[in-house]
Amino acid sequence: MSTQKNGKLLQGKDLISIGIFSAIYFVLNFICMLLSGLHPVIWILMPALIALVTGIPFLLMCAKVQKFGAVLLTGLLYFVTGQFTVILLGTFLAACLLGELIRFLGGYKSFLWNAAAFAAFSLGMTGSPLPIWIMRESFLTQISEQGMAESYVSTLRALSSQGMLVVMIVAPVIAAFVGAWIANGMFHKHFKKAGIA
Repeated sequence: MSTQKNGKLLQGKDLISIGIFSAIYFVLNFICMLLSGLHPVIWILMPALIALVTGIPFLLMCAKVQKFGAVLLTGLLYFVTGQFTVILLGTFLAACLLGELIRFLGGYKSFLWNAAAFAAFSLGMTGSPLPIWIMRESFLTQISEQGMAESYVSTLRALSSQGMLVVMIVAPVIAAFVGAWIANGMFHKHFKKAGIA
């Protein structure tokens, strides 16, 4: 995928950087998804947990690839793994586009703008637990028929209030900025000295 920013196209080295940091993001994402099976609260807050632990690879990618298209390509690579539903596809696509817009408006080099882009990008994962609210009964029936423990399903039903929906959407934004702050500290302490960022 080639795209332009100030006359510059994504080059081979950019694609390699995106691929490397996307792979790290996917591994951390997958670990969080596995943990979400332990308790319904972890699943509902999974987008926030992912945002908290993936700030470093995302912002390293932003530092390495200061061009339009990096966030979209990361989203595309995620979809290639096949780990998505129609709802997650919609939320992730919207989040990637919003992330790209924010990076563009911020000129790609600003830490705060890149952190805001990360927060927008992190909202994409809300599409995973969102079916609990969008198609509540059919979704709960579906996961029950797929072998999910009845205690898990009943706890999920009890937790899925409108208030928890707000928490599920707001928490990734807060966690993303915390994750970005942690990443910024790592940049100054380790990565810049090592020439990585």
